[in-house]
Amino acid sequence: MFKEIQKEYDKASDKIKFVEELKDWIHQNLSLINSQPVDYVRWIDIEKVQANDYNPNSVAGKEMQLLHTSIKHDGYTQPIVTIFDEELNKYIIVDGFHRYFVCKSNKDISEKTHGKLPVVVIEKDINDRMASTVRHNRARGSHSVDGMANMVFSMLDEGWEDSKICNHLGMEPEELLRLKHITGFSKLFADTEYKKSWVTKSQILIKKDYESNKVDI
Repeated sequence: MFKEIQKEYDKASDKIKFVEELKDWIHQNLSLINSQPVDYVRWIDIEKVQANDYNPNSVAGKEMQLLHTSIKHDGYTQPIVTIFDEELNKYIIVDGFHRYFVCKSNKDISEKTHGKLPVVVIEKDINDRMASTVRHNRARGSHSVDGMANMVFSMLDEGWEDSKICNHLGMEPEELLRLKHITGFSKLFADTEYKKSWVTKSQILIKKDYESNKVDI
């Protein structure tokens, strides 16, 4: 069997595509753990991968340089987490934007990967995708206040209840309430009495310090 596969591989004009199709077949037909996205890491042309517009994560410039150095010397050790948007025919990033950005903006990296990115795909609707992004970022302790607040606003605008948001994002009701106030969007407070004490001086200073030391990529 393996000799036959080798023969077909040798005849293939696009060997990367051949290997990807073989991996997909094994994933779909032989793997006992194909319910796990990481069971099938596929290499996708970077042009077919697209950033989302709701990621609350931000990384300092120095950390981006370190990420580039890490990928340059050690290669990609973590895939980009995506969903496939059939309408756009693109893989939308849920987690891993900065790893994507390193490849897209550095020729030395893209040449090593033949212009492709290691990608896993999860099945989510738009709100669940947003929640997945937050869960990935919060698990690492890396998310901006404004990004989180804007995402919460989007979820509320879609009709999500506070309890559902807290459950999906892994946050306490008090944290959700603070995020509502940070946005300043009056729509979020239609049924809530505003108290100035909820936004303390220390919270404002922390937010300013965060913004002065972080850059959105």
